[in-house]
Amino acid sequence: MTDSPTASTAVEARTATGFSGRTILVTGASGGIGAATVRQLAAAGAKVIASARTLESLATLSDETGAQPLAFDLTSEESIREAVEGLALWGVVNCGGFGGEIATPQDTDIEVFDKVISVNARGALLVIKYAVPAMIREGNGGAIVNVSSQASMVALHGHISYGSSKAALDNITRVSALELGKHNIRVNSVNPTVVMTDMSNFYWGRPEIGGPFLEQMPLGRWATVDDVAGPIVFLLSDTASMITGASLPIDGGYTSR
Repeated sequence: MTDSPTASTAVEARTATGFSGRTILVTGASGGIGAATVRQLAAAGAKVIASARTLESLATLSDETGAQPLAFDLTSEESIREAVEGLALWGVVNCGGFGGEIATPQDTDIEVFDKVISVNARGALLVIKYAVPAMIREGNGGAIVNVSSQASMVALHGHISYGSSKAALDNITRVSALELGKHNIRVNSVNPTVVMTDMSNFYWGRPEIGGPFLEQMPLGRWATVDDVAGPIVFLLSDTASMITGASLPIDGGYTSR
């Protein structure tokens, strides 16, 4: 049995209009996925607070979308607390991240490892820590989406730091979902494959690296920023009201092999 056109239209309308009156914080908004998420949320009627390390990096996006810019440092608990504590938020997207290095376990720079963990896992946890009390006080429920990676689900060469940080983030997602469900706050993660940005191209753009990888992916292409932003918006929406504690692969089927 398939949905009728009327039913499909109703679902689309519910997703598109469901953010009216809701304020959502997006970290890492100066990056590709973060900026795409800000654009899609703003188009869907949300009031968006777009954050990054500097206000300058947010100026163009803020002018384009009307998002409120907010600067803080994900490696600093004090910076996060001062910026986030008390914000009247309905939702959060933890998109801020640091790629680190490509290295084997025996060659990894432990200072780089510590920074990757600090930004990708610790930073996201601190944002949740300081955003959630106000969400609970508001009493309107809410939703949090953490931007993880397929590197948390499968072993990828050279990804000892990045993959470990994202595996930690997935656990933060699950435990947060368990703890916050009683407040009607849902917590999920998206786990995308490579989005071919300038940062990614230095490694994945090598024919000997990217070619064999894509051959193993059923869909056989890199993700776009909108391929990732769309599912983020879905998981924030009321259409996903029964989904929490999930890690959603956005990887062209790579992890299904």
